[in-house]
Amino acid sequence: MSSHKNLFPAAIAPGLSLPPFTQTVTATTVVLGAMASRDWRPMHHDRDFAINRNGVKDIFLNTPTQAGWFERYLFDWAGPAARLGKMRFAMKASIFPDATMQFSGKVDAVTPSHCGRWVWVDVQLAIHLDGGELASTCEARLAVPQGPEVNLWSVPAAEWQP
Repeated sequence: MSSHKNLFPAAIAPGLSLPPFTQTVTATTVVLGAMASRDWRPMHHDRDFAINRNGVKDIFLNTPTQAGWFERYLFDWAGPAARLGKMRFAMKASIFPDATMQFSGKVDAVTPSHCGRWVWVDVQLAIHLDGGELASTCEARLAVPQGPEVNLWSVPAAEWQP
């Protein structure tokens, strides 16, 4: 799904569906995600511990790794000029190796910013697993610039009000 093209407000409207994205999870995906986020809890890298101590079927994705996958999905859609304002998600089911994550999303609202240089895009996202099971839901607010001349990363903190 990675486009590396920037999305601008003229192409966004409430009700717009984000393109679907799928990713197969491997044991390496789980372990590297835990390592990258410095999460040393054994249920994310020790299969024996996960099964025999936690009572689950295998190691599973940790919270920061799922956050990273949601962010990737958003920025593959919106492009690198967008900036995340806030995100909240709920994990409903564990994501184990050999699962295929199926990402979907829909734009809830598009709201002009107070200064008019960007719009706030509110989206609802979800990860379903291969069998259709809902694994995680996410609400995110993303700033999308009005045009290529707007650098959202130079916005002073006092103006950044997601």
